[in-house]
Amino acid sequence: MADRLFVYGTLTRSSHHALARALGECATYDGPARFNGRLYRITHYPGVIPSSAAAEWVFGDLYTLKDSDLLKDLDRYEGCGPDDPPPTQYLRQRHAVTLLSGPSVEAWIYIYNRPVERLERIVSGRFDEMDEF
Repeated sequence: MADRLFVYGTLTRSSHHALARALGECATYDGPARFNGRLYRITHYPGVIPSSAAAEWVFGDLYTLKDSDLLKDLDRYEGCGPDDPPPTQYLRQRHAVTLLSGPSVEAWIYIYNRPVERLERIVSGRFDEMDEF
């Protein structure tokens, strides 16, 4: 089974980040997708936590990785690599993600691993709509 990755912040297609470009080169873009979760502004980047509420969605991009070794680089970038001391800022977990074209698939997603009570919630679920993106 091919590894899929759902991205929702600095790694989306609309981002100018170097790792977003690398992801575009090392993966096949499957299309826009959504994840049942809540999106928060951490600083200049977002974090997501899962939700079971029917109306809470985070929107982003779904990729199929051509080379799973890219996940090691992404884990380091997200602060959850093997050299990062626990508790890490993010956890890479598999969750159901729904393509906007319809089908639901399992994909890796970086889940925020810190308290969110004092963070600004992005109710639209779209980080690319934020001013400083």
